[in-house]
Amino acid sequence: MSKKLKSPAVRHAEKPDRSALPGFIYGVNPVLEALKEEGLVDRVIVARGRSGEDVRAILDSVKRSRVPFEFRDRSDLDRLSGGKSQGIAAFIKQFEYQDIEDVLARKGRFRDKLLVLLDSVSDPQNLGALIRTAYSFGADGVVIPERRAAPVTSTVIKSSAGAAHHLPVARVTNLAQTIDELKKTGFWIYGAEARSGRDFTELDYGGNVALVLGSEGEGIRELVLKKCDFLVSIPMPGDLDSLNVSVAAGIILHGIARKRVAA
Repeated sequence: MSKKLKSPAVRHAEKPDRSALPGFIYGVNPVLEALKEEGLVDRVIVARGRSGEDVRAILDSVKRSRVPFEFRDRSDLDRLSGGKSQGIAAFIKQFEYQDIEDVLARKGRFRDKLLVLLDSVSDPQNLGALIRTAYSFGADGVVIPERRAAPVTSTVIKSSAGAAHHLPVARVTNLAQTIDELKKTGFWIYGAEARSGRDFTELDYGGNVALVLGSEGEGIRELVLKKCDFLVSIPMPGDLDSLNVSVAAGIILHGIARKRVAA
């Protein structure tokens, strides 16, 4: 943010995205987090010869929850995960998006609601990091559009360190219309806009809040930007004119959380 909410070096994979494999997650933390949710994991896979405290923790959890597990060659897991499995993987039920009404009905950490709306964030690692950040700072849910945006895949779940299993994600047909509906229910809409926003520390964020963050390259689309009640920016005294969108989200959400804790 400040000047533009984008990642200066968004990587575009040359190989097919392994994250598109339905119901497959990999890595120690994502599998451990998935095992905490009853009935989510269908089967756990451990690479032959894999050992250590983390493996013991996973196998203990598997035995307690009576989830089937098997050992396979490490090459099988690496093939499915693009070499990033850490020797641990699992097959889970398809990720279930929540209806926004269910997200709003959820009891949160604060008296007032806090939603994070993502406008066309297309990088799955950024999406995962944003979900993790939103969960860490007490958001009630994340809202993403169906089109021109990354869906929740195994790459997203891994990048979220498993937070995607705990924080509701709603997928909506039209983000601008969703903002209109949120306004009708009493939400104030804050858009992270680097070039013309106010210093984000100057606002009090009272009441129900929806924070809108834009895509890595273009920021918030004009149609969505016009729906925002306030535009906020991060003051940056350094020479760089941009922040990764998940970093910018963390800074602003931390500021909102501090104000709510102090209230």
